[in-house]
Amino acid sequence: MTTAKTKQKILQTFLSLLAEHSYDDVSLPLIAETAKVKLSDMRGAYASKLELVAAFAKMIDTKVLDERDEDMGDQPPRDRLFDILMSRIDALAEHKDAIQALHKAARRDPALALDFNRIEVRSQNWMLIAAGIEVSGMKGGVVAQGLAIAFSRVVGTWLDEADEGMPRTMAKLDKELDNGSSFMKRLDGIGSVAKGVRSFLKKASKGRRRRNRQTEDDFDHDGDFGGEEPAGA
Repeated sequence: MTTAKTKQKILQTFLSLLAEHSYDDVSLPLIAETAKVKLSDMRGAYASKLELVAAFAKMIDTKVLDERDEDMGDQPPRDRLFDILMSRIDALAEHKDAIQALHKAARRDPALALDFNRIEVRSQNWMLIAAGIEVSGMKGGVVAQGLAIAFSRVVGTWLDEADEGMPRTMAKLDKELDNGSSFMKRLDGIGSVAKGVRSFLKKASKGRRRRNRQTEDDFDHDGDFGGEEPAGA
């Protein structure tokens, strides 16, 4: 069984290679050779490059969760989320060249972009939890997906920004969160309408059942096949 140390070594090698090569050029044999591990160990640790990307996302998630500012608890949800996502940018900074390679690969390959998106949605769900924003059910999935798309746009700005103070990145995140707040209000409105429709349909269904029962009762009294035969039959 591949040890945690070997898995970490393979992941770091993958990220280092991404900083120098395109995603397509970084093959599993190249990773194994560079990390000086057997292909069997490579297979035991990660069965695909996508698993390596998922492991990288999980590593960043863990770092953000570990370094979460507990003093932000009394701040508005939007401010807490802004702080969490900027912490995520900080955690990604060490691997900026690797992130650039992943972004380029996603732009070239829509199918790969969808695979990356599924990983990012899972990560953004944890960012919402870290910010104290837990949204369950279908709405939770929609919110996490929206945040994944918004954060991808922020990362795109960050990748093109040379200023270490990241003014453009922070402004972009501000704008995306503003758009997200408007979207959440619309989503809440849609949810209220849907709830009202469900309530109306439920009441209508009960009304139909009551009317059907009444019709059956009337039929039993006025046209019962088990009653006396009509006169003259």
